[in-house]
Amino acid sequence: MPIIRASEIGSYLYCRRAWRYRKEGVESENQAELAAGTELHRQHGRKTLSALLWRTLGMILLLAAILTLTAYCAAQL
Repeated sequence: MPIIRASEIGSYLYCRRAWRYRKEGVESENQAELAAGTELHRQHGRKTLSALLWRTLGMILLLAAILTLTAYCAAQL
């Protein structure tokens, strides 16, 4: 009995004909568009990772500023 993956179910539900063509080994005619979409997803992933890293750095700097301010205020007492 063949193994059915979740991605296959999603592909089937999205477009049964495309799923069948893929199972039969028929190659898509819009390879350039697929490659462009893949590159777009890669770029988006890089931007998302970059934003996450910048946000993390901002939080670390904010925490450092709060700790420095707290230490300064405690030293003034």
